[in-house]
Amino acid sequence: MTKHRKISLEEYLETRKEIVDRALGRYLPEESGPLSEICEAMRYSLFAGGKRLRPVLCMASAETVGGNEQTVLPFACAIEMIHTYSLIHDDLPSMDDDDYRRGKPTNHKVFGEGVAVLAGDALLTEAFRLLSAVHPGISPETTLSIIREIATAAGFKGMIGGQVADLRAESKEVDMGQVQYIHTHKTQALITVSIRAGALIADAGEDDLSALSEYGKKTGLAFQIADDILDIESCREVLGKDTGSDEGRGKATYPALIGLEESRKEMRRLVEGALSEVERFDERADPLRMIARFIAERKS
Repeated sequence: MTKHRKISLEEYLETRKEIVDRALGRYLPEESGPLSEICEAMRYSLFAGGKRLRPVLCMASAETVGGNEQTVLPFACAIEMIHTYSLIHDDLPSMDDDDYRRGKPTNHKVFGEGVAVLAGDALLTEAFRLLSAVHPGISPETTLSIIREIATAAGFKGMIGGQVADLRAESKEVDMGQVQYIHTHKTQALITVSIRAGALIADAGEDDLSALSEYGKKTGLAFQIADDILDIESCREVLGKDTGSDEGRGKATYPALIGLEESRKEMRRLVEGALSEVERFDERADPLRMIARFIAERKS
């Protein structure tokens, strides 16, 4: 077994982010002429910053079971395009009406609502164009299966369904079942499929795939609870977007339902559960372990 050099989470995230950013630059180059405006709007949000958590998890999952990060890169980048489209639409006046994202004015504040909608649509469409390309070393059957999973996670049975439930729950009394439905669909689904895609491309066995899927579910839910907490405790300068908006809009969140301290306990419980799911793996799963711990400790 090859001994892997121990690296810090900061180093791991930074190197993988650079890999993803370079690839996204190739997949979505700058355009001139009639395409320049829409391309600029797409790239504005795609390269606005962020930790690239979903594509990094996709690569880390593949590495955990002996896969190659370069092989999964198109899939990882496509998932980031889908995530970015969801943020553009989420910030629109008809949705959460946010002015800032990652410390910069939101897409519709810069390009107008019409172009922002189209930029989101274009990123979603471009993601599936990228997913459906011929990928050396990956069978068409595997590619088709992953496309189906990603479409389900991003569609009305996943992220969009969660967003609808989130909108409908604003300023209403909700129970834990409703909050969990929103969080597992709105956020958890895309994080889980990021991890599953990496594992499937790396030909993970059923037991390994099951363990990684459970890791994804637990970290995905913990990540959203952390977001709920940060919206209360952080500030725009640190978080890069307006805070306190969840309470102002009457959002269905864990802190609103069970309070901050119980929310922290639930987040930590989920992180510990995620760590237990990857105990079966060797040191190649260390990035997944570090990311799980980071979720519970992050400040932005």
